[in-house]
Amino acid sequence: MHDIGWQLERIAEMVDVPPRRREDPFRVLITTILSHRTRDENTEKAAQLLFDAYPSPSALKDAPVDSIERLIRATGFYSVKAERVKEVARIVDEELGGVVPDTREGLEALPGVGPKTANCVLVYAFEKEALPVDTHVHRIANRIGWVSTSSAESTERELAAVVPRRYWGMLNETLVSFGKQICRPIRPLCAQCAISSSCVYYNELVSQIKEKH
Repeated sequence: MHDIGWQLERIAEMVDVPPRRREDPFRVLITTILSHRTRDENTEKAAQLLFDAYPSPSALKDAPVDSIERLIRATGFYSVKAERVKEVARIVDEELGGVVPDTREGLEALPGVGPKTANCVLVYAFEKEALPVDTHVHRIANRIGWVSTSSAESTERELAAVVPRRYWGMLNETLVSFGKQICRPIRPLCAQCAISSSCVYYNELVSQIKEKH
């Protein structure tokens, strides 16, 4: 069985990962809040419209809720999110001096910010070591056999124990791309996967096929 670092390196070689550029922390924070239960393309569209209209915490905190709703309508639960991002903008502007926290504790103190959102901000805005666990990461980590968990929170805890820290920063973006391009939720492209021989899911699939013959 190959170690997780070796597998991650092979996965990174297989997929096209969009080039990363360090983003504005406030934009990463708000965009990640908008991304909850929303397709990536809809999140990007909504975030662009929102920041074109209200580019700063001070502008967003003073925006009418109905205006925010119209701009982010492409996202799921847009009414809830409109209230939430407005309040987050107010806290950042009025209570934090316009500065987004750069610690998990500080981020999770904001309304609507859980572990995934906090970790995304740490990785993509501050280039810190963290493990954002979304549906792709949770599914793939269990499918390959790195963890055996039922929730994103428990997946994060177990990954933190088994993934070398030097791989934390690249894990999320690598597995998200892998989950979209090869290790898809339905009908994964195992024949195109360079780590299939060390994947629990694939080996169980092969065993089932052999048993039928």
